[in-house]
Amino acid sequence: MDLSEAKNLDVVMEYAKSIVEGRKIAGRELVQACRRFLRDLKKPEYDFRTKDAEFVIGIIERTFVHDKGEALDGTPLRGKPFLLEPWQKFIIYNLLGFFKAGTEERRYKEAFIFIPRKNGKTRLVAALAWALALLSRRSGATIYITAHALKQSKQAFEFILFNIKRMGEEESFRILNNNQEHSITGEMGDGSIYIEALAANPDRQDSLNCNIAIADELHAYTKPKQYNIIKEAMKAFTNKLMIGITTAGDDMSSFCYQRLQYCKKILDGTAPDEAYFVFIAKADQDERGNVDYTEPVQHEKANPNYGVTIRPEDILNDALQAQNDPQQRKDFLAKSLNIYTSAMLAYFDIHEFRASDREHKWTLKELTSLPIIWYGGADMAKMHDLTAAALYGEYQDIAVVITHAWFPIVAAAAKADEDGIPLFGWQDDGWLTMTNTPVTNHAEVVNWFVEMRRSGFKIKQIGFDRKFSAEFFRDAKNAGFRLIDEPQFFWRKSQGFRRIEQKAKSGKLYYLHSEAYEYCVQNVRGVEKTDDMIQYEKVDEKKRIDLFDASVFACVRFIEDTDKGKSTNEWLKGGE
Repeated sequence: MDLSEAKNLDVVMEYAKSIVEGRKIAGRELVQACRRFLRDLKKPEYDFRTKDAEFVIGIIERTFVHDKGEALDGTPLRGKPFLLEPWQKFIIYNLLGFFKAGTEERRYKEAFIFIPRKNGKTRLVAALAWALALLSRRSGATIYITAHALKQSKQAFEFILFNIKRMGEEESFRILNNNQEHSITGEMGDGSIYIEALAANPDRQDSLNCNIAIADELHAYTKPKQYNIIKEAMKAFTNKLMIGITTAGDDMSSFCYQRLQYCKKILDGTAPDEAYFVFIAKADQDERGNVDYTEPVQHEKANPNYGVTIRPEDILNDALQAQNDPQQRKDFLAKSLNIYTSAMLAYFDIHEFRASDREHKWTLKELTSLPIIWYGGADMAKMHDLTAAALYGEYQDIAVVITHAWFPIVAAAAKADEDGIPLFGWQDDGWLTMTNTPVTNHAEVVNWFVEMRRSGFKIKQIGFDRKFSAEFFRDAKNAGFRLIDEPQFFWRKSQGFRRIEQKAKSGKLYYLHSEAYEYCVQNVRGVEKTDDMIQYEKVDEKKRIDLFDASVFACVRFIEDTDKGKSTNEWLKGGE
């Protein structure tokens, strides 16, 4: 370990140790990140060098000043040195300190920085872009600052411009800042730099080539391709670095949320990824997703700048307002405590479903041995979209939902990109089958029910809307299934909806940990009607609820059949 002139190393080490030892308040994921750092310092496969990290910290603190803001005591900050906090130095030391042993190749190629609003995120993005450009100038540094909206990436760009002008170096660079381009170009003698602010446009592919990119506000990205197209632009460089930095959002089916879950697995050690740096600052949640949001300890856990740019009394006041005004609560949880919430229109709390599902562990084989009568449901696509099937049964008051989906492979790539549906991930996990036809192949859905019956599931009835598929009705009937027409009337579907809802809330719903089913549940928007009935639909046209819909059809069959007083034991023995 090279410790020469490492004046910030003590700050970084104390930051990490104080969190691991519990002397400094931090959330679960931040404790894991600090443990990872201290553990990796001892790994022989890495050299730890301080030179580049010290260079970047020095550049930022010596050349950048604040353009706006006030200290906690009200002192104006404009023109005051932009001094980095220990957590920011910790991030920089991680990104630039680890090298593959005996080489000049840095360990980290990608980073995920997850911090709440008002923790200086945008200013940090700008300062990092400037300093990293100077650090990698000999490689002809090309830095992109991207965001879903150009307005957001321009905020960081304008902060860099403010400091260049303050330094009196405006004439040393070619600066374009107009409706067409927002860029800074400079020749440095021993190298060059280029910094550009961009909107994350997946259609701009061919012209992109960079070694470092900072993707801001990842939660607003509507397509994975907005991120991936920038990442792909780095392939010509060895010491490339893709930094995603964001606050929580309200779409749990989004690219950002899925990336958050992956990064949590990295910290847990269940998804090893040695090239990915993860810094997650958020409040701690219980197993049902709840957080004590009025507790100052949780405020401090979530906000690394607590007591610096985050005023304790202000965030406590916001928490009390969120407690008294439910309309404010989701925004407070997402933006101040970094807790992902369901969309405002979403009916279900997905944490209730997940908590219930975690209580049960049956495998498919184990379920076939239980004395359960199963009821099927099918939601058939009209042409080339998601088709879903489900089985519903109950055992000792526990509702079990088994689902599967199909999608025509010729349309899968386009839909996965356009609508942000993780179809290929579902395929890898076994929740979905890609059909080799341009439109939905209803025979494959029938075959799934046949295979489930052959493996031991006693399927008594299948409910589906007959007008969408005469072929499915014919083939399923020929296969020996009893088909019940389930028209799409909300007053019929309400009973299935309510039963699934009640089972989830009471911890008695099990859906075999299907992420595809969770995705659909999160996209359900419910409208309360008279007599406790509910009418539901998709929260957004680009979302899908088909697997949930199929489970509702199956549940309706269960309710209506068992309410008629038919004997379960008689049917299991082969009678009607």
